[in-house]
Formats: sequence, C-alpha cells, structure tokens
Amino acid sequence: MTVSVIVPTLNEEKGIGATLDALFCLRGDVELIAVDGGSSDATVNVLRERRVNVICTAPGRGVQLHAGAFAAHGEVLWFVHADTFPPVDALDHMLEALQDPAVIGGNFALGFDGETRPASLLTRMYPHFRKLGLCYGDSGIFVRRAAYEGVGGFAPYPIFEDLDLVKRLKRSGRFVHLPCRLMTSSRRFEGRSFTWTFVRWAVMQMLYWGGVSPNALGRMYAPIRFRKMAGKGPIDNRPQVDNLPYK
Repeated sequence: MTVSVIVPTLNEEKGIGATLDALFCLRGDVELIAVDGGSSDATVNVLRERRVNVICTAPGRGVQLHAGAFAAHGEVLWFVHADTFPPVDALDHMLEALQDPAVIGGNFALGFDGETRPASLLTRMYPHFRKLGLCYGDSGIFVRRAAYEGVGGFAPYPIFEDLDLVKRLKRSGRFVHLPCRLMTSSRRFEGRSFTWTFVRWAVMQMLYWGGVSPNALGRMYAPIRFRKMAGKGPIDNRPQVDNLPYK
C-alpha cells in the first residue's frame, strides 16, 4: 500500500526541520505533503529547500488537512502534526495493522518530550484519554483513503476536527490503536500554567461533547492559539483552497 504523509504547518520555521528528519528516516517509501496555513516566517522556504511538496491554504487544521488529503495520491493517508516525531518503524506497524481488511484506520501511542513535570504527567495520562474514546491528531491518525472519502473527510473546523473525524470513522469500520509510540512537543505548556491550560482544555472538551459548535469553540481558542504569534505578521487574508469535496 502506498502512504501519503500530510503535515499541517503554521509558523513552524524553528521546528519543522526536526519533524522532516524523522519522516525522512521512516522505513519505506512515502509521499510527503505539507499544507501551510499562511506562515509569516520562513516555514515554506524550509519545506521547499527540503524538496517537500507544499500546498497553501487558509489557516485551520481541518481545512489544511482536508486539502492535503485531496491532493494526496496514497492509498493510505497519515496525518502527522508539525511537532510530532514518529520512530523509524512506525510505518511498518501501520501497514501491518492494515493487512487486516476490517481495519480502516487507527492511531499511535503518544509521549510528550522533555523532562518537565507536565510532559511526564501527560505521557502517563494519555492512555486514559484513549479509554474515554478521545483520539487527538497529535497521535498520528491514519486511514484508508476509501474510508476517509466515505465519511466525508475532515470538516473545516478550527478545533476538534480530529475528534469529529474519528467519531465518524469508528461508525464505518474498525479503528485500532497501535502500541508504537510517537513523540510530540510539550511546547504548548511552555511559559504557561499547566493547571490553567489543562482546565481550559477540559472545559472546552466538555462544551464540545455538550453540543457547542467547534466553530464557536474555535473563536474562544483563537486568542490562546495566536498569542505566541504576536509580532510575527498578520494572520488574515491568507490564500484559499476552493472546491474541496466536503460531504
């Protein structure tokens, strides 16, 4: 099976090189596509210097990931966040799981990098999130193209696009969890109160499951997401990708 790896980016100049290094070390051939949401730093230049196929869209992970899936050619779509690093044998584990025709997709175990208390705590907590049915994009969601298209793909949500997709996928086939561990950055907690950040996330999670629109939650989340981008240039008026086949 051919695999397309789709990486959403937005102002990832400082860290995207490490992610690319990890992806280039995977055992097996993959198509690598980066979908940039309008970076105001040198992210796109770094990607093109590394000969990565770059697509430019409006910002928003749902929009970006769907645009990448629409442009990909692989039989399997693997969505990897820009600050997540797969081990060299991750592709082997994924393809082995997909040998079972009943399996339509899945995700990986996840660890958080660094020696900080939040990183250690989140690494221990993540397996319990999975038991609650929570599956986030930084755990490396993969899916057969036919299954992805069958459920309509990522919705153009600014937040919780991953939970929404996985919920629909689980209704259409078997979604597996692989013990192979990816590592992701704990940078979202740098310079912030872990307790306050976690509580805010938990409240938004409860609002989502309570029926609040991801678009409304995205408007609440945007000031948090872009606070670190202050002084890095505008985040509006970015190029659009039109006519994507949302169902």
